[in-house]
Amino acid sequence: MTNNKSAAASVCPRCRSEQTEVVTMSPVKNVWVVYSCKRCFYMWRSTEPEENTDPDHYPEAFRLTPETMADMPVVPAVPPLRPKKD
Repeated sequence: MTNNKSAAASVCPRCRSEQTEVVTMSPVKNVWVVYSCKRCFYMWRSTEPEENTDPDHYPEAFRLTPETMADMPVVPAVPPLRPKKD
């Protein structure tokens, strides 16, 4: 089964950025590819349904724009582990 959509790699489904890259490929040649967006960090596999891979079908409620991303809060750092009690 070959379902690698080359168009999926050119534009991020969530933010429509063209800053995408191949993260990994299936161990079996031409089965699937995992892509990542460098702008919004969304990741998707080529074999997922259109609502996850195609910008025109991605749910509008979850789409991001540069303006909405600028207003997003920064994810806090993970605090250090507490010392173990003896």
